[in-house]
Amino acid sequence: MQFKFSQYQYQTDAADAVCDVFDGQPLQDGVSYIRDTGIRKPLFQEPEPVQDSFDIAELRPSQESLDYFDADDDTGYRNADLLLDAERLLANVRNVQRRRNLEESPRLYADPAGAVELDVEMETGTGKTFVYTKTMFELNRRYGWSKFIIVVPSIAIREGVAKSLDMTNDYFYTSGRDGNEGYGKKLHSFIYESSNLNRLDEFAQSPDIQVMIINMQAFNTSMKENGRSKDARIIFSERDDFGSRRPIDVISATHPIMILDEPQKMGGKATQAGIRLFRPLFTLNYSATHKTRHDLVYALDALDAYNQRLVKRIEVKGFELNNMRGTDGYLYLQDIIVSKNKAPQARIEYKKLSASGKVVTTSGLFDEGDDIYTSSGELEAYRDGWRIAPDGIVPDGMEPGQTGYVRFMNGETLGKGQILNDGSEADMRRIQIRETILSHLHKEEHLWARGIKCLSLFFIDEVAKYRRYDDAGEPLNGEYADMFEQEYDRCVHDFIENRLDDGSGYLDWLRTTHGRYVHKGYFSIDKHGHSIDSKVKRGSEDSDDISAYDLILKNKERLLSFEEPTRFIFSHSALREGWDNPNVFQICTLKHSDNEVGKRQEVGRGLRLCVNREGIRQDRNLLSDADFLDVNLLTVIASESYEKFAESLQKDIETDLRDRPLVIDDAFFTKTRVPADKLGPEHAYLGDMSFSKDEAHDIVYALTVNRLIDRDGKLTDKYKEDRLGKDTVELLPESLQKKVPAIRLVLDSVVEGTTKMFIGNALKRKVHGNPLNGNWQKKEFQELWKRINHKYAYTVSFDDDELVEKAVKAIDERLVVSKLSYTVTRGIQNENASYDELANRKHFHQNKSQTNDLDIDASNGVKYDLLGEIAQAATITRRCAARILKGIRPDRFLMFRENPEQFIAKVGRLIVQEKANMVVDHICYDRIEGEYDSNIFTAGGNNRDEAEGYQASKCVQDWVFPDGKIESNFAKDLDNAAEVAVYAKLPRGFQIPTPVGNYAPDWAVAFRDDSGLKHLFFVAETKGTMDSFELRGIEDSKIACAKRLFNELDLADGARYEQATTYQTLLDEVKALQ
Repeated sequence: MQFKFSQYQYQTDAADAVCDVFDGQPLQDGVSYIRDTGIRKPLFQEPEPVQDSFDIAELRPSQESLDYFDADDDTGYRNADLLLDAERLLANVRNVQRRRNLEESPRLYADPAGAVELDVEMETGTGKTFVYTKTMFELNRRYGWSKFIIVVPSIAIREGVAKSLDMTNDYFYTSGRDGNEGYGKKLHSFIYESSNLNRLDEFAQSPDIQVMIINMQAFNTSMKENGRSKDARIIFSERDDFGSRRPIDVISATHPIMILDEPQKMGGKATQAGIRLFRPLFTLNYSATHKTRHDLVYALDALDAYNQRLVKRIEVKGFELNNMRGTDGYLYLQDIIVSKNKAPQARIEYKKLSASGKVVTTSGLFDEGDDIYTSSGELEAYRDGWRIAPDGIVPDGMEPGQTGYVRFMNGETLGKGQILNDGSEADMRRIQIRETILSHLHKEEHLWARGIKCLSLFFIDEVAKYRRYDDAGEPLNGEYADMFEQEYDRCVHDFIENRLDDGSGYLDWLRTTHGRYVHKGYFSIDKHGHSIDSKVKRGSEDSDDISAYDLILKNKERLLSFEEPTRFIFSHSALREGWDNPNVFQICTLKHSDNEVGKRQEVGRGLRLCVNREGIRQDRNLLSDADFLDVNLLTVIASESYEKFAESLQKDIETDLRDRPLVIDDAFFTKTRVPADKLGPEHAYLGDMSFSKDEAHDIVYALTVNRLIDRDGKLTDKYKEDRLGKDTVELLPESLQKKVPAIRLVLDSVVEGTTKMFIGNALKRKVHGNPLNGNWQKKEFQELWKRINHKYAYTVSFDDDELVEKAVKAIDERLVVSKLSYTVTRGIQNENASYDELANRKHFHQNKSQTNDLDIDASNGVKYDLLGEIAQAATITRRCAARILKGIRPDRFLMFRENPEQFIAKVGRLIVQEKANMVVDHICYDRIEGEYDSNIFTAGGNNRDEAEGYQASKCVQDWVFPDGKIESNFAKDLDNAAEVAVYAKLPRGFQIPTPVGNYAPDWAVAFRDDSGLKHLFFVAETKGTMDSFELRGIEDSKIACAKRLFNELDLADGARYEQATTYQTLLDEVKALQ
């Protein structure tokens, strides 16, 4: 199969954007110079290749000597000098930026490699290699430049670039200029190798377009003048086998144009200094994510690419394990935090028993001496020695060649990024493999009639999990290969069962396939021909192993053929960059999700648009928009929940979006918020200012009428000269007149480039700190606080026999212990994308969710003190716990095996509920010594979104953060009520002890002295409806205890306790007490 290439406008636009920067430069073709031919020896021997040189002969463009090459001819050809001065170049750059709707450069980049350094931003999967290939042809056609050096960050990209140049050569020769007419020339490309320096002579002597490809690894070692490395000695020294010349001099004499592919991965000083040693004419940078910004002349970011239908749509399948076991002792060291003023801390992920009795995965910071057992809610699996040892947190680099680790008192060590005791990992991986196969089969059937081969790609971290070898060196399946074959055969059986072929032939063909023949591994190969883990250099995520890329690239077209049975591919995650096969429709990473690899990088290998069996790309030139989205759909099978993956992916995309020039329209003003302190003291009393939709519309109308903005929503030169004048202000409605200072400030900030402080997602503004305000000192609140600020103790007695009888009955009737299950959640990109959607994390929407059971033994060999655990959970004696367990039905007792922790927690909870029903009538409270400090209102600080809160006027703190709409409305009504003097949202630290757990009421309210009410001080509880007060068990008992303490025993000096659904129901209760 041979790829067919299509002409896209964005490719031409990107090439033109670069070429137009040099508008005014004359065409100078074939500028010659007398080149250094070196000292010729009578007998010349070709040097033997060095051992570590690499070559993929089948994949590379021809590198044989050119027909016109004459070693004795001293004529060389170089790039013509750039005749444009900096002023003309800047004017050209700005013209291009204006045309492309990019922010204009105030000046040229200050320290370019060459006369100018330009950035071209292109989203992954949109074919930047193709674009800079076209750009080389265009620069040659317009200006005659013919010497180019492409610098790449890895061997994977180097081999891909060489392959791409070879594949597109014929296309550009015949029709690559505009789809009909070609350039009538071919590129002559080669990969730089220090063992074949004579190719540099051909590079210098040829008048044709010459392209040298060099990877960063060779570049960084080669570009250190007087360096010790072998490559450095070769390129900077006079070589006997190179006519006593320095290779760097031969290359730099041609004044090459440098093209940097993924420059953000090679921004080190050695690389940047090395580029200048080539004496480049100018430098072009191509990437989706530029780290260092130069002069941007073309941008096609993730939003542009998706909206223009240049990449696949993304669907995410996320997974959550429900009712997890806490019996495995799972631990994962996420990171070690090092700071100047305190000892290192470890961020560890572990399992924890929640208050509801469920085991959940959480993470936290741990210091030396901290105990996982305590933090986990005393899960038995962490009991024996899982306390961090003294000096047991060791950061990266403290020991030679050693990454950070944590050492525990039991002698176990946990390395950074390492997982211990993950009893659910095998379950999770099997689920991922199963769901990948199911997605594949559904998509494959859908694409079959279109002649599109469907591929699925698994990335793994250990080859041994896929391929093992016996003592004789014969290959055997690893764990994942066995899982795959089992799940494939089962999924296919279920997929075709009771179904007849519809005439397409797909189901009949599928019946002939078997799991063992449809998957293949692509890995690094050792000298024995065995698959091995790909080696990764420190600080890199990618491997330099050429043997693996040889396999991947050699089989690129073969994998797209229906004659090739392989449809599922396993590869090492370090080889990720080598995969850019357009027909990858499923990507699954079989490893614990971490932050080492960004989500964009994880999905990037599957974004390219697919091709059919004839090599024709399935794009918008061929398909309707609906068909395009239907066909070009990439499914990512995540190793975490859908919510976490989608959130991280959208964050990654948003972070890398280019800054777009601001458009002054209605939406601009509705997203704007001006803080009061920016308006000056004379306007500060008005508070922060924002604009409604109607106000925004009125402002834009006034600006348009007075020609202060143009038809594209940009500020005109008139505004820059006159600013917001009197004639424009007079057009604004009277209600907007007081906001004129804010309007003027925002518009001026656009001119000055400081608008970001006003624009953004107002919902994401943070409230940092929420201190007590002046309301705290009001006499009404101080009087209320004096009455309720006490601590209490209770006494209660009940009959053991009655408790045992009721608890046994409750357990037999109501105990439910959940089995281990998993939920698959699917979500998909919206049909179109916007910046606001990404910022608000609304670009993906969930469309399906399904939960299935996992049939697994949950005990995992952990031994429990069952009586002790239940006695502790229910606050009863071991004897009482034994009587209850002895009395329950056998089938209820056997539930312990399904989920031990949940059994203990739920049995304990049911006992506590029955206890609660018995104790309220017999409880007695007494005040004890001690009271609460006012800092309980501010303990733990505050860093919440403004959108979650309500800015209050009568509360003792400026912000109230309610739990739901009921509490929000209650707070607003308290502020508006004339009878209310002051109130507080009581913190969780303010608690009343009860036999069934501590109780934290919601509100403290003080009414005004002149309100006419008899009772002025209240503690209140808000709930959704009055029906919710008919609570059974624990919550009902806590509320009953609070009523007894405040209302019956009167231990708060007249402060009453009431329940309410709204402020009005509270007021009605208060008035009823008159």
